[in-house]
Amino acid sequence: MEAKSSQLPDSRGYFGQFGGTFVPERLMPALDELEQAFNQASADSDFQREFQELCRNYIGRPTPLYPAQRLAARMDGAAILLKREDLAHTGAHKINNALGQGLLAKRMGKNRIVAETGAGQHGVAVATVCAMLGLNCIIYMGEEDVRRQATNALRMKLLGAEVRPVASGSRTLKDAINETIRDWVTNVRDTYYLLGSVVGPHPYPTMVRHFQSVIGQETREQVTAMYHRLPDYLVACVGGGSNAMGLFHPFFDDRDVKFIGVEAAGKGLDTGKHAASLSAGRVGVLHGARSYLLQDSHGQIAETLSIAAGLDYPGVGPEHSYYKETGRATYMAVTDSQALEGFKLLCQTEGIIPALESSHAIYYAARLAASLPREQIIVVNLSGRGDKDLDIVSRALEMKP
Repeated sequence: MEAKSSQLPDSRGYFGQFGGTFVPERLMPALDELEQAFNQASADSDFQREFQELCRNYIGRPTPLYPAQRLAARMDGAAILLKREDLAHTGAHKINNALGQGLLAKRMGKNRIVAETGAGQHGVAVATVCAMLGLNCIIYMGEEDVRRQATNALRMKLLGAEVRPVASGSRTLKDAINETIRDWVTNVRDTYYLLGSVVGPHPYPTMVRHFQSVIGQETREQVTAMYHRLPDYLVACVGGGSNAMGLFHPFFDDRDVKFIGVEAAGKGLDTGKHAASLSAGRVGVLHGARSYLLQDSHGQIAETLSIAAGLDYPGVGPEHSYYKETGRATYMAVTDSQALEGFKLLCQTEGIIPALESSHAIYYAARLAASLPREQIIVVNLSGRGDKDLDIVSRALEMKP
């Protein structure tokens, strides 16, 4: 029998068979300290009040729930509503979690912050929060991601962060996480690891979900005010999975609301050149937790490929793995070329330039809408804006500036 939302995870950090704490012994005291601090902060009305006030006055929450009427008319089907996380400060949902964990780090007296980033949006959010709170900030970013997200790398430096390129492995998000964990192990006494997604060892998946759930909580209030009922579908892209979990979790117990996560199929699932862990992976352990992973025939972590740097990761959050196993969510995969179609479609129908990560969800939601009657409601999490991706899109579409 599937557990209720309030029962997840269990005391050991497991969502069913997924999750847990697979880390070096040296990190166990730090994780125990982190869990205790998070539990205390969650019960502290002053901490929650400060977080909520900064969400409102610094991030700019609540973000709008926008009826994409021209997009829906183009598809001639269900209503499509966009949760506009692209309008949050720094241009993506990542700021919600960065702010919450930044406040927690300061509460714990940890003034040195390390973080990983792929597309750069988490790195920018962490650098932003550290500047605002007066914390020292080091961001690890794969060399390949520094190249394709050069604008975000510059933004982090302008915000006072030290950006450390990672040259190992595929030089993308997985390798950035590896280096961040190495730094944390070495400097664990005075350093806080501000992890950016619902991945990693317990309590990170729960903490990140907690701070990102503001997305779904607002959506629930907004859609109810607009339509006097809950939506039929929630759609969001999934790499590590924080923006999707932030939207999904407040609706977990509403069984009539269907969850659809959209992964990166890259060049196609049949080519092996993709980043769709839930669609084509196997269960294993990566970065401290048990979840679905992309692995080769020897059980080694496989290289991934996606036009969207934020989806270019060979694993996924353990709670998403639980959702897949129990059937609470359905996970689909969208190719690079289809994501580019979604990117252009939103630009040309609504005058909104989405992140390539979000474009995967836009493409799938548009096709879903076309298959449904007009009285159905689809909410899509527009997790970020596309400024950072214009060079990639220009090259992919062979467009001149």
